[in-house]
Amino acid sequence: MVIVSYREQDHEQLIQIWERAVRATHTFLEEHDIQFYRNMVGEILEQRQVEVWEALDMEQQPVGFIGLQNNFIEMLFVDPSQHGQGVGRLLIEHTIELKGHHLKVDVNEQNAGAAQFYKKMGFVQIGRSELDGSGNPFPLLHLEIS
Repeated sequence: MVIVSYREQDHEQLIQIWERAVRATHTFLEEHDIQFYRNMVGEILEQRQVEVWEALDMEQQPVGFIGLQNNFIEMLFVDPSQHGQGVGRLLIEHTIELKGHHLKVDVNEQNAGAAQFYKKMGFVQIGRSELDGSGNPFPLLHLEIS
């Protein structure tokens, strides 16, 4: 496994990874929500609104990615076929190497697996919001590690 900076040729694969991961873990979302966020993520990646790093497998194919805004993790998605295989951990460790140990992330409260992952990585809850960043009723847990 290797971590590389965003590769434009992987754009559609990253969107597909995002969608497979969301469908597997964000069971609280309805189809219209998934399409709304899919379009948003596509724009964010395409317009390079965040710093994106990809995890590539032995065949140099993306299996996960992380999007960063300074020391804030805006997104972290791993293909469900790779869940539990260390891809997320590798992306977090890479981020710590780049940005240092003081990182923040928001995670959907209903996504218990993600909350547990971040807790295992050393993140602690520092707050909670009733609405997500788009104003939708999907509560967020605010986490940080230092």
